[in-house]
Amino acid sequence: MFTGIIESLGTVRDLKKEGDNLHITVFSSITNELKIDQSVSHNGVCLTIVAINNDEYTVTAIRETLEKTNLSDWKTGDTVNLERAMKLGDRLDGHIVQGHVDQIGTCKSIENANGSWYYTFEYDALLNNITIEKGSITVNGVSLTVVNSKQNEFSVAIIPYTYEHTNFNAFEVGTRINLEFDVIGKYVSKLHLYKK
Repeated sequence: MFTGIIESLGTVRDLKKEGDNLHITVFSSITNELKIDQSVSHNGVCLTIVAINNDEYTVTAIRETLEKTNLSDWKTGDTVNLERAMKLGDRLDGHIVQGHVDQIGTCKSIENANGSWYYTFEYDALLNNITIEKGSITVNGVSLTVVNSKQNEFSVAIIPYTYEHTNFNAFEVGTRINLEFDVIGKYVSKLHLYKK
């Protein structure tokens, strides 16, 4: 379980295919605080640490994960948003994030708002995920508030701190991002489908 508050940025150092699996080696300033078997959110994807070597660690993504996230787009040198699992009893500064990506979205537009930024993302509405105005959404692991909610798109407003301390500053129009919709909203949406 995560909060969507990014702790650190990591750099993809190596990518190795093995069958349908992808082994991802990441450099991070928090590596010395990690341990094997620990869960870490990578751009919103919960992955288990399988090896640690000095200031780098390795995680493995299986086919299911690669098909539902943007991990297959990653290249050596890419910057990744990192968050360790929350501790029971800590403050929940973001919102409840499972680290289970629901689908991939695409950056539709970026608007510089003289000190902040508005990012608009679109996604496939046929997968029955929803946003609501002022509701929570996780974009590449970052807990954000939805503005301008529509059937298959939404916007978020980014403050300078978030812009500087996450990989939002690398987004361009067309960038594919990981989306995890609000867990409570997902249950409500599912109940609505069952009532039909």
